[in-house]
Amino acid sequence: MINVPMSVLDLAPVQAGASAGEALRHTTRLAVRAEELGYRRFWVAEHHNMPAIASSSPAVLIAHLAAATTTIKVGSGGVMLPNHAPLVVAEQFGTLEALHPGRIDLGIGRAPGTDQATALALRRTVEGLSAEDFPRELTDLMGYFTGERTRSRIIASPGRGDMPDIWLLGSSGFSAQLAGLLGLPFSFAHHFSGQNTLAALALYRENFRPSAYLSQPYAMVAVSAICAETDERARWLAGPAILSFLKLRQGRPEPLATPADAAAHPYSELERQFAEQRFEDQALGSPETVVRQLTELRDRTAADELMLTTMVYDIDDRIRSFELIAKALGRA
Repeated sequence: MINVPMSVLDLAPVQAGASAGEALRHTTRLAVRAEELGYRRFWVAEHHNMPAIASSSPAVLIAHLAAATTTIKVGSGGVMLPNHAPLVVAEQFGTLEALHPGRIDLGIGRAPGTDQATALALRRTVEGLSAEDFPRELTDLMGYFTGERTRSRIIASPGRGDMPDIWLLGSSGFSAQLAGLLGLPFSFAHHFSGQNTLAALALYRENFRPSAYLSQPYAMVAVSAICAETDERARWLAGPAILSFLKLRQGRPEPLATPADAAAHPYSELERQFAEQRFEDQALGSPETVVRQLTELRDRTAADELMLTTMVYDIDDRIRSFELIAKALGRA
């Protein structure tokens, strides 16, 4: 049985024919239920120009979710730092931490969370498209919280003295090494980059240096998880997520299709192979199947925590998936 904390990453998926407002209300329902079920933290992502995802402004959404809950940690999975001025992020998350002390996580990533054209709209200059300045921007951000930013007299308020828990996120070795060198907790995106998981975690642990934040490495692994009463039902529910991921990879993102529409999609042979691979090494099936898959993943990675992300069409099925997993683990 898995004996590590379990958490939730939610993308606020938008159903075909529904609005972003409905998607955000569904995310709020899920956060409240996740707290009741004993999940440790609830993170939302930053994505732009994606019709299937309503989570584009993590700080705003986190403020709403933290106000709707009382104990669960709420955070970003993550804020894409090159899209923002470090001072702005420090003030936003300093405000959140001041309002909800000890409950805010600031997960930081360096990818744009979108396509290059949208990244240019966010960053406003071609020079800003590079992530080469990420280590300096991260140092500046942390300096605003600690008061150790020595290159100016700017004080982030709120921010200074209101430091949330900072995580580095990644799907490759760069952020893994940087998290280790800075002594920060690290979350790996196994849900869309499973082939790099073990190598990145090894780099993180090899490069880890104790810090004021952590005395030893702390690694979380994010995994796609869809649980239903039977394996067959879970595979049916996974259809929209598979089709959505395919459309995204083709540069044609669309709102989340119904399971029936996803099943009726005329996949080419190459697309069919892609679809079959989408949930390899993830967690998909009945409670017994999912617990076995999560246990195997935890054993392979030695993860200190697992974070589950569930993309299904109907909010009741999404909530039910987390309920089934919690019950199977003896936590609900």
